[in-house]
Amino acid sequence: MAQHDIVIRNGEIHDGLGSPPRRGDIAIDGDRIVAVGAVTGSGTSEIDACGRIVTPGFVDVHTHYDGQITWEDRLQPSSGHGVTTVVMGNCGVGFAPVKPGQHEMAVKLMEGGEDIPDVGMTAGVPWNWETFPQYLDALDQRRADIDFGAQLPHNPLRVYVMGERGAEREPPTEADLAQMRALTRKAIEAGAIGVSTTRNIAHRFRDGRPVPSFESETREILALAAGLRDAGTGVFQILGDTRMAAADQMALLRAIAVEGGRPVSFTLMQTADNPGAWRAMLDGLVTANREGLAIRGQVIPRPTGMLLGLDLSLHPFAFHPSFRAIEGLPLAEKVAAMRDPAMRRRLMAERSDDPHPFFKSVVDDLDSLFELGDPPNYHPDRSASIAARARAAGCDPAEVIYDTLLNDEGHAILYRPSANRGGDRFEEAGEHMLGHPHTILGLGDGGAHYSMICDAAYPTYFLQHWVNHADPAKRIGLPDAIRMLARDPAHAVGLADRGVIAPGMKADLNVIDLARLRLHAPRTAHDLPAGGRRLTQRADGYDATIVSGAITYRDGVDTGARPGRLVRGARAA
Repeated sequence: MAQHDIVIRNGEIHDGLGSPPRRGDIAIDGDRIVAVGAVTGSGTSEIDACGRIVTPGFVDVHTHYDGQITWEDRLQPSSGHGVTTVVMGNCGVGFAPVKPGQHEMAVKLMEGGEDIPDVGMTAGVPWNWETFPQYLDALDQRRADIDFGAQLPHNPLRVYVMGERGAEREPPTEADLAQMRALTRKAIEAGAIGVSTTRNIAHRFRDGRPVPSFESETREILALAAGLRDAGTGVFQILGDTRMAAADQMALLRAIAVEGGRPVSFTLMQTADNPGAWRAMLDGLVTANREGLAIRGQVIPRPTGMLLGLDLSLHPFAFHPSFRAIEGLPLAEKVAAMRDPAMRRRLMAERSDDPHPFFKSVVDDLDSLFELGDPPNYHPDRSASIAARARAAGCDPAEVIYDTLLNDEGHAILYRPSANRGGDRFEEAGEHMLGHPHTILGLGDGGAHYSMICDAAYPTYFLQHWVNHADPAKRIGLPDAIRMLARDPAHAVGLADRGVIAPGMKADLNVIDLARLRLHAPRTAHDLPAGGRRLTQRADGYDATIVSGAITYRDGVDTGARPGRLVRGARAA
């Protein structure tokens, strides 16, 4: 008779603390690890991990599954890349709190700011809540392949409190601030992981209008932080205004940390408008943490990957008048129309026009487009861009890009590195940001940017690229890499019951064949509600993923187990 539910045998165990690996067994009973080392008892299920590494489940603290979790029970792409817990509600956007007359505003905000098709949200989100605690209660009824925690987003909170004044970015009254503070406390007490906001210029409605929290006064942001102080728990997440000087950005982060008395994290990237600010921000993190302020930068281990194509939201001709006339056609018909010489001449003669300045800047930047390839190359040299190669051959870059988009019957995907692309490659900033003691991995954005970005696969890329970096001086040791994917982000948001392999810890684990680990190129699928489109990305090498003691994936295949639950608030070890 079996003594344990699951026993993983003879694996190379990486405990998530950065300790040297050790070979041994792991026993699981229920949703907990009960033994690590030599396990003599048998398991109802046994996994042979010889030649494999065994890791804690990975934790992604920056996702946008707020809508997807209400209509699906698989949080892909994240759950296909060793992630066993996600935190959503980042960047101040989400679906609660929301009054009945505000549903359309919430949909339009997520469409413009996070590239989620409005038809998918209209058909998929049930809206069986109004307040944020009611939203958590609705999520409590959901089951998924991984765990999920939610943060209170500033934008819907602002509109919920202020109505049309909030949507139009009018300044709040003292009564408004008091209500935002009180509702933040109530959300945290109900189980929100934290509260989030954005001041970033790229976050806009699809018609180009800035989001309600854009340029919100410091006193309003500090009211949210005060709500955390009142609750005595929770974290604060912010996507700041990168146009500000680094000293001013850091001053705001410090003020939030002081007012809230709680950990603060922010999106840290190398940006085109302020390419050297990341160095000053890292220095500021050292000073702040030395003074007892828990401030961390969230970083992604490669450039943010804007993906362009005829079957995606953006490409260099997407905003040309002649293309707008055919954009609603099936892909095959769009390809046929673009192969017409007359259509080609019209598109080549036209210029893009769109009210969303960030989207327009992406499609107009022809010099930064690359063929992504399979396996995908997220660190290309600038000399490998389509435009650079076209000019070297004496060709018009726009003509070559046009032809490239038609490859594979219009399924071709082009890659435009966005943030973190300073210098010839990402390496100059990446190695410093990733190795810093006050940064955490994140920014996968799973559940958002469905037809524009597919960064949620970053754990697989991180293990492939940085652990095996061509330059030995830049390599990240495997024990530290596992710690950075598991324990560090979990503890940053107060989830101390996971991210480490030890008796008593939550039984979230991966069994990985590093020799077979491979990240495939993204592909499009039309499987959102009402046939909405999204990018997917799969990986080889994940022998097994376990969540709360249930095997959810074997060799990348869904087992049908749905142990994932809403995580309400901080968890002690």
